[in-house]
Amino acid sequence: MWAIGLVVIVVLAAPMILYSMAPTGPVREGDTVFSRGQQRAHLMGILDGSGPQDQDICLLDPGNPLIVLRRSTDPFDGILVARVQGHSSIEWPFCPSHAEVRLMIHQIVQKPDLVTELKNRLTRLFGG
Repeated sequence: MWAIGLVVIVVLAAPMILYSMAPTGPVREGDTVFSRGQQRAHLMGILDGSGPQDQDICLLDPGNPLIVLRRSTDPFDGILVARVQGHSSIEWPFCPSHAEVRLMIHQIVQKPDLVTELKNRLTRLFGG
């Protein structure tokens, strides 16, 4: 029985391990990316005027999924525009769902951190 259990664990864990080891490519329009930790983002619809104000900024939760809408034409500036996915309720100061935000490339990752995600799910499952 232990051998069967071990085989089941290996079969279920292998795709996650292979996915986490796979190299990432360049970020393209239409890709789903995730915020790297809790990040401040500039709301796009409000940035008209003299510059960003405090009310123009919202927070992204760690691992918040985003869809890349546009990348800067200059590959060295690292600015992209993305649409926030996930949140259904609007709670200030968090970014509302489907809002367009401006981010720097260092604020995102292409793959979620599987170890942290697994730890969070196990914590929720066992009520810790």
